[in-house]
Amino acid sequence: MRPEKIKEMIDACYLAKRIRDMLPALPSGVSPSFIQYLDTIRRLEDRNGRVRVGDVSEALGLPRPGVTRTIKEMEAKGYLKKAASGEDGRMIQITITEAGKALSDKYDCKYYGRLSGYLSDIPEEDADCMIRTIRALYQVMNERRIDLDA
Repeated sequence: MRPEKIKEMIDACYLAKRIRDMLPALPSGVSPSFIQYLDTIRRLEDRNGRVRVGDVSEALGLPRPGVTRTIKEMEAKGYLKKAASGEDGRMIQITITEAGKALSDKYDCKYYGRLSGYLSDIPEEDADCMIRTIRALYQVMNERRIDLDA
């Protein structure tokens, strides 16, 4: 790929960050990752019925210690609840509280539902291509960070 095209891709990522900054303001003490975690946990609950920290870590592609820390923060704020599994007391399951569902509904389901009407001209295939490309670029940049810092 030509260096000029790589620069255009990086510039588009900057615009993507600016778009993310335009999302609705969150309540005090709530980080954007909380919304992402709630969405992920909801999807995992729908698919598997139960959710563990390791499931969230794997789904988000994040290290378990960081996921554990965020889940503890969310539990302390009342958005999640942890409980020992009935089958195996050593296994801790995560569930979303009513406060977590309300937060997720407001900042995820309703907002993106409204936004989808404005983006109906963008074909799903184009969106899928964009997602794959950004993920591939992220992976290269993340894996090659040391090589590129020189």
